[in-house]
Amino acid sequence: QVQLVESGGGLVRPGGSLKLSCVASGNILRIDTMAWYRQAPGEERELVASITGSYPPFYDYSVKGRFTISRDNGKNSVNLQMNSLKPQDTAVYYCNAPEVLMTNGRKSAYWGQGTQVTVSS
Repeated sequence: QVQLVESGGGLVRPGGSLKLSCVASGNILRIDTMAWYRQAPGEERELVASITGSYPPFYDYSVKGRFTISRDNGKNSVNLQMNSLKPQDTAVYYCNAPEVLMTNGRKSAYWGQGTQVTVSS
């Protein structure tokens, strides 16, 4: 089995910064793509950013220039540095690995449990 565990959420004032981290563990052979999604109350879950190997990361237009996604070299982990936070960034943020290649040769998608980010004065 595989687990994704997020950390780093919390309460921050508008204009502030937070860094989210996600670590994947378990019977993992390789993870090519990792991503961050978020879901605000009453809204659908939306893709915030994703990263695949050495390709340029993808960012939703609403966070481009403010958020930075990165992978830790050689580790199955992903970070999301969030700067210039706005109240509309308030949501539960989820780590996602859409295709985990496991040691048994199978592939499956996994989600973290979510971490709350609240931007408020």
